[in-house]
Amino acid sequence: MLKWLAASAVLALATTPLEGQSEAALREYFEGQTVSPKLAMPGTEDGVDIHPGTARPLDYPRYASRLKQSGTALKRGEPVTVTKVKVKSKHIEFQLGGGGYGTFGDETSSNVATPAAPQTRREKNLEADIKRETDPAKKRAMKEELDDLKADRERENERNRASVAEAEEHRKQNVRQRRLEGGSRFNIRYPNGVPARALTPEAVTTALAQYLDFGQVQATATAGAATPSNPLQPASAAPPKGGLPRKGMLLPDVEALLGPAAAVTDRKEGTLRVQSREYPSPDGRISAEFVEGVLIRYRIASE
Repeated sequence: MLKWLAASAVLALATTPLEGQSEAALREYFEGQTVSPKLAMPGTEDGVDIHPGTARPLDYPRYASRLKQSGTALKRGEPVTVTKVKVKSKHIEFQLGGGGYGTFGDETSSNVATPAAPQTRREKNLEADIKRETDPAKKRAMKEELDDLKADRERENERNRASVAEAEEHRKQNVRQRRLEGGSRFNIRYPNGVPARALTPEAVTTALAQYLDFGQVQATATAGAATPSNPLQPASAAPPKGGLPRKGMLLPDVEALLGPAAAVTDRKEGTLRVQSREYPSPDGRISAEFVEGVLIRYRIASE
């Protein structure tokens, strides 16, 4: 019995893919490269689910629902950086431009608590005094004062509700904007677990080829293949001759091109590190945003 268990354990180890190494190879091959979706990508971490090898790899009604609920974060044909590839037990996450809004740490609720104006001590005292007062004139005067205090409190509540409604609208707009800027992702799903054959760049490319243009990745991979020591090493994102950065460049390459940043801000977006940098240039002030050290967007403002 023990020999049978030992043999089973060895067999299991022999047939189990080395996920860490496979994921590392996928990340080295794809991350930092620029691709273009062939369909609009929803602004949510749910992204687009792909089921390779099935009659309907893409569930279009569910896809349409996510677009309607979250808006379009990436337009069809829009160049975007592959920011992360993650292998899970039953799917492969292929994250674009940040992976989609709504991951841990992202604010998705627009609700703001509505504070109610508390009853004043004077109101409480008047309510108690009215019950004990026997003089009709005094009792009427106290009721009128109590009504005025209640009206004042209701007006305060109305102001509070108006402020809350305004704050909620601002928060909704912020969430909508962040969804449009947070990227998206493909989830390559395997209901029985990710098979070893799926953990190769070729398999990922095949699974997504109908929905994602890998032209630049394939071109850089071909260029990198000339190096026998590392056939998966992508070509270096060298600074362009025009003097401006491009999406997919690494932070050191951008700073080699533009010089040190004049302003630096770092924050966490879920598990990702987002770095914002501002650079002075002859064309104007360049505001750039990096995800895990990869340039995903920038804009130029005149000084």
